[in-house]
Amino acid sequence: MVTYRKELWFHLNKRRGLVNITEAISEAVTESGIKEGLVLANAMNITASVFINSVEEGLHEDFEKWLEELAPELPYERYRHNTEKEKNADAHLKRTIMGRETVVAITGGKLDLGPWEQIFYYEFDGLRDKRVLIKIIGS
Repeated sequence: MVTYRKELWFHLNKRRGLVNITEAISEAVTESGIKEGLVLANAMNITASVFINSVEEGLHEDFEKWLEELAPELPYERYRHNTEKEKNADAHLKRTIMGRETVVAITGGKLDLGPWEQIFYYEFDGLRDKRVLIKIIGS
């Protein structure tokens, strides 16, 4: 069995946003030389998420609206976690809803995704450096 590790770094210039990381993960699979196996991609921060879904602007707007209804950013006072220093309780909750990571099969040296599936990094508390771990195992 072979393993490969890589990190993707992000710095969004806004509090929330989606980044399609499918191509970067696909490149990591190629770099690894692994033809059959699994790739794990996970957010290495507790206020960000990695998940699989479709590239569709309306759907992405729906995610934002739905998450904001479930865990609104404001008012900050609604959350015990928020203090003078931290104002990101909603980001922790949104990450819990969207999940930490995704695992994708590698077949023939390529990501084995469905026809509309793409891998996304979703930032809920940006304006600082964050990272995604890519870990690939296989042969």
